[in-house]
Amino acid sequence: MSLLNVEGLSRNFGGLRAVSNVSFAVREGSIKALIGPNGAGKTTLFNLVSGFLPPDNGTVSFNGEPVQGLKPFQIAAKGISRTFQHIRLFPKMSALENVMIGRHLHGRSGFLAGMLSLPWTRAEENRIRDTSMEILGFLGIAGLAEADAVSLSYGQQRTVELARALAGEPRLLMLDEPAAGLNMRETAAMARLIEKIRDAGVTVLVVEHDMGLVMNISDEILVLSYGEKIADDMPLAIQKNSEVIRVYLGEEESA
Repeated sequence: MSLLNVEGLSRNFGGLRAVSNVSFAVREGSIKALIGPNGAGKTTLFNLVSGFLPPDNGTVSFNGEPVQGLKPFQIAAKGISRTFQHIRLFPKMSALENVMIGRHLHGRSGFLAGMLSLPWTRAEENRIRDTSMEILGFLGIAGLAEADAVSLSYGQQRTVELARALAGEPRLLMLDEPAAGLNMRETAAMARLIEKIRDAGVTVLVVEHDMGLVMNISDEILVLSYGEKIADDMPLAIQKNSEVIRVYLGEEESA
């Protein structure tokens, strides 16, 4: 069963066609990777799906409902969380506080109730804190809960960002280059975390340049080139696809 369905999605920037008539589906309970050379349109496609850009044409359906045209927070409320290529943590807040921000999506207390510190808002805040701690524990970094984000290593910050995205209880988690800037050991650890998240019931759509990671964790791979889909298949088939090889290696080397 497909959790996400994209049909004929297109987006132009002036005379540049960044995404051109792209269609694909993401099966529930799977990891799908989105790959392609620099400038292929991967981040633009991510932004179209998550509501950070409106499409010129096409539809995006999540769990059978259209979501194109909705604001990012509305799409997040429906069960889609995402991370970004560049880390966006609050550096002077603790790891736990950063995760709690993502959890507040499910909170019911408004600004006034929070200012008045009503008993039921305090109880809700405690629940948010407890759940956020559980998520940090799930990802193996509960011991860093009270550390300021700025004091964490780059790999640890990536994991906190992952925890914050999970705090929204997504059914679909969209990861934009989660291994960017990580060393080999950290990349292997990130791969294990992504598989653990998938095994816990969260569907994953990931943009990534590290082909070792992509081939090891993906159930399916979508390949873009100059904004167009050139392949959408299982990893072994993608590795043997002559068009994919040409795009990555060039005409002479692929020959």
